[in-house]
Amino acid sequence: MPDVVEDSDDDPVDPADPDRLRKVRRDSVAVGVAVGTSGLTFGAAGVAAGLTVWQCAALSLLVFTGASQFALVGVLGGGGSALAGALSAVALGVRNTFYGIRLADALHLSGFRRLLSAQIVIDESAAMATTQPTRRESRVAFFATGLAVYVVWNLATVVGAIGAGQIGDPMTFGVDAAAPAAFLALIAPRLRGRVERRTGALAVAIALVAVPLTPVGVPVLLAALAVLPVALGRRNDA
Repeated sequence: MPDVVEDSDDDPVDPADPDRLRKVRRDSVAVGVAVGTSGLTFGAAGVAAGLTVWQCAALSLLVFTGASQFALVGVLGGGGSALAGALSAVALGVRNTFYGIRLADALHLSGFRRLLSAQIVIDESAAMATTQPTRRESRVAFFATGLAVYVVWNLATVVGAIGAGQIGDPMTFGVDAAAPAAFLALIAPRLRGRVERRTGALAVAIALVAVPLTPVGVPVLLAALAVLPVALGRRNDA
């Protein structure tokens, strides 16, 4: 039976090579910085939709889930009501609840740390944490990614909101491509088998069909339906 080391919560975790931990931390911060810069686009989009700089900053500080924030400003910018925008944002944010359920076992946090950690449960922190082989590496990846995104995203939001009228559309600088590129890099190692590649291709097809037909953010949710054939197949096999 392999040795384990004890953490501050007296919870046994798998040992990890220090060099490996440094690599996980470095990769996580790199992903966080790349994704966080998309806050420039959100800040500019928020001001263009009629929000103040302070309102944009508050959304990033308190809501902190990019898809929900973009959904809100998208509805407002399109002339929709604040209620409709809020409902769209909540609908997209529900997925973080499922991330939290998965991360509860992977991270095994408790007490006040668990409550505070909920603020940085996002796509990128969940993906980086759940791809690690040990609990310690999962924790390092989760906190390094989540905190990096949080800090950079909030700073970028303020810069984008303040400079919206001076720097023009941040999308012209290619900032909007940072988040999807980073997330693609996260999932690429998982697309090794035929089933995984087929599921990924189906998800892409669903999203592409849904883009011109549904509001912003919804295609990503619909793409999750691509897992149904696999889930149903495994159920039948059982």
